[in-house]
Amino acid sequence: MRSRLFSGILLLWMMQYLISSTHIPLLWGPPRRVESVNPKIGVHTRLTDEVEPWKIARTLEMVREMGASWIVEYFPWGYYEPSPGHFSWDHADMVVDMARHEGLTVVARLGFVPQWARPEGSTPSYLDAAHFDDFAHYAAEFVRHYRGKVGYVIVWNEPNLSLEWGYRPVDPVAYTDLLCRTYRAIKEVAPEVQVLGGALAPTLAPPGSEWGMNDVAYLQAMYDAGAASCFDILAVHAYGWTFPPDAPPAADAINFSRTVLLREVMVRNRDAQKKVMITEGGWNDHPRWTKAVRPMQRVVYTLQAYEMVWKSWDWAVAFCPWAFRYPRAAHSYQDYFTFVTVDFVPKPIYVAVQAYARGEIRPTWEDVARLFLEERP
Repeated sequence: MRSRLFSGILLLWMMQYLISSTHIPLLWGPPRRVESVNPKIGVHTRLTDEVEPWKIARTLEMVREMGASWIVEYFPWGYYEPSPGHFSWDHADMVVDMARHEGLTVVARLGFVPQWARPEGSTPSYLDAAHFDDFAHYAAEFVRHYRGKVGYVIVWNEPNLSLEWGYRPVDPVAYTDLLCRTYRAIKEVAPEVQVLGGALAPTLAPPGSEWGMNDVAYLQAMYDAGAASCFDILAVHAYGWTFPPDAPPAADAINFSRTVLLREVMVRNRDAQKKVMITEGGWNDHPRWTKAVRPMQRVVYTLQAYEMVWKSWDWAVAFCPWAFRYPRAAHSYQDYFTFVTVDFVPKPIYVAVQAYARGEIRPTWEDVARLFLEERP
């Protein structure tokens, strides 16, 4: 009896080890593919700090089942090159392999400076020019390791905000230098990889602000510094706040269509042949946040934004709103950006996007209302 009990415990332990080990791929069955009427549906995942393999697998499975073809995922430099020249890709391998198994296209966001590449006491967003080539080397090693698996790479995140530039005054010339060095390093290894520049935060910061720089002005400053030859696609962040997606773009407003103003900067700089990818954005439905909308508005606005990007913005590659799911609750308004809960419970926005991707509803108030009325018991 004890022998059988011990054998059973040992078997359970071995199964748990196989499931939890990052060295064992958690892929079952044949590769899957996304079924969706809109090929530009994407979402920004947040698997960076997700530890358990089954949760990574379930997240990506639900992304596919929702009808999203694209994911933007963060691959922090400090996680994967903890010391100079020493790389550890285990967790990243798991995320990339599982995403590919689900038929998803991975857009890799690179950032987060390791301690060895920044001054003591600085934040992971602090990168000085002396270490620009170290970052470029990391990016080159990343695309070398994932060649044929990851074809899109974002260089840095929101460099026009002080908090994302090491709590220093922002510097579009320095960012362009970083972008160009990284672009060249990537192209030497994998010329086919598409390099995304910008990933600019929408902001109305006035000239000389300690917090950041207006994204439209920052993009022009990038062009003035020679950025045109250093990126293939412009990454844009497009938050709607309280406005519908079709609210007209305006220099003094933050809304989803502000993306058009950045597109116009590209056109003025004779760069219209390049496309735009919205790698972060969307709406929030927190009940008390001043920049939030009601849950029904969030659902309809998101569907309308997907439709707009697909049918009206032929210069846009995809819309990947923030954020599909967090590994843990933020216990703040941030939780109201997600599409599913920490425990994988679909929110109404998930249900609606899934129905839209299947062609079951149009992005109208009437169809969304009918969807949820029919779901009532």
